[in-house]
Amino acid sequence: MANSSEPSETVDLGAVAAKSMSKKVTGRWVLAATILGASMAYIDGTAINVALPALQEHLGASLVDVQWVIEAYSLFLASLILVGGALGDKYGRKLIYGIGIALFACSSILCGIAEDVGQLIMFRAIQGVGGALLIPGSLAIITVFFDESERGKAIGTWSAFSAITTALGPVLGGWLIENVSWRWIFFINIPIAVIVLFILFFRVPESRGETANCKIDYLGAVLATLGLGGLVYGFIESSILGFGNPLVYGSIVLGAASLFAFVVVEGIVDVPMMPLKIYKSKTFSGANIVTLLMYFALGGGFFFMPFALIQVFDYTAAEAGAAFLPIIAALFFLSRWSGTLTDSYGAKIPLIVGAVIAAIGYILTAVYGKEGNYFLTFFPGISVVGIGLGLSVAPLTTAVMNAVGVSLSGTASGVNNAVSRVASLLAIAVLGIVILHAFNSHLDASMDAYSVPDEVRSAIDSERINMAAAQVPAVVGPEMKLALESMVRDSYIKGFHLVLYIAAALSALSALLAWLTIGGKEPEEPIEVEKCET
Repeated sequence: MANSSEPSETVDLGAVAAKSMSKKVTGRWVLAATILGASMAYIDGTAINVALPALQEHLGASLVDVQWVIEAYSLFLASLILVGGALGDKYGRKLIYGIGIALFACSSILCGIAEDVGQLIMFRAIQGVGGALLIPGSLAIITVFFDESERGKAIGTWSAFSAITTALGPVLGGWLIENVSWRWIFFINIPIAVIVLFILFFRVPESRGETANCKIDYLGAVLATLGLGGLVYGFIESSILGFGNPLVYGSIVLGAASLFAFVVVEGIVDVPMMPLKIYKSKTFSGANIVTLLMYFALGGGFFFMPFALIQVFDYTAAEAGAAFLPIIAALFFLSRWSGTLTDSYGAKIPLIVGAVIAAIGYILTAVYGKEGNYFLTFFPGISVVGIGLGLSVAPLTTAVMNAVGVSLSGTASGVNNAVSRVASLLAIAVLGIVILHAFNSHLDASMDAYSVPDEVRSAIDSERINMAAAQVPAVVGPEMKLALESMVRDSYIKGFHLVLYIAAALSALSALLAWLTIGGKEPEEPIEVEKCET
């Protein structure tokens, strides 16, 4: 009997080993598909920042125009990303992820052939819809496939490579602008999309959530879009029209009212797009507030930095992109390690340490970021910011995903990604007002000190909205022209430094909130979703 049982036992062990190996191989394909797909969106999202000065030059875009090039994408991404997560849970995460990849690629082609800034803004909005479908799917697919013992490492790998490609965006974008055209920032997405779709549909398993039979909360999606759109439109246009303009304050009131209605609706519908019950988790709530603060700081600082590098300090687009290389290195070497560290010790300590280090980095960038050798000016601060991000990105994501059950993985991913996108969305709009006010105040004080004639000041007034790209009237003499150009550059740097100090304060605040809200090594009981009727 003993002898007869041995072959059966051996076969069972072999089957287990084969199954384990098969899962490991499939896991690699899952990571490849999700990393490449998310990276496509992240590269595009950061590469466009370096292209903004080129858009001002080639498409005749104002500062408000280039803000909308960013915000049109971020608006639809942020407001629809929760729907993207819910659609994945309902119809299949792989299917919705693939649709998002295809839509993103098609809209990228349209962006690349846009003939004016108005068309570009419209096509960027479509691109945002594609991003809203693909980004939550990437994390949800990983969360479902990998169990909790491996999830931190897998998310750390995803975070490392996604963060690297995010930071690679400005480098690649700068090189393309200098050597080919700004249009290739969008065309580069096409081959990546083809590779992802091939891997996705041949190697990645399909999965659905517990809400597969539930209705989609489209009313919530409409209210979220109206709310965010109203606020962003009001803040951006206020730089030209002023807050007293009926269109501006009307948009802000509409936005605030729509967001309030959104919260009310989410509390009463059967299957909300953003279930309010998930906020019962202290870790989930805290991690999303930390995400809001960290990405507000990051989005604001890095949106305005290329203008300083290119228009003030005369960096080429390629050099401005390469300035972010220290972040790539830090994220590559630290994100996977910090993800593994989170599996062993929890997310709290890496998050606190990373946020504090990032705050120090923003301050160093403001203090030393000036004209001169890059390695003695911008390099120290950018490198320290990169170290802070490398320590905190993977733990932050892991804390969010572990706070909910697998059934809510798509929703949790959507909420966290929405928060990060809303943070960048609001940062550009709100800090745009801050930097413009600081620019105008310093420029007025400088012109007063130089006794600039009224007729020259009037000519410059129409150029204020372009800030560092403001053109000095050609009629002034060479001495005054040089003085005015110096005033414009100095005024922009004053405003930019103020933005960096605000970023540092917010990053430090995120560290404090992480300490107060994020759980330790032993996680809370994950929040699960209640099943609904068909």
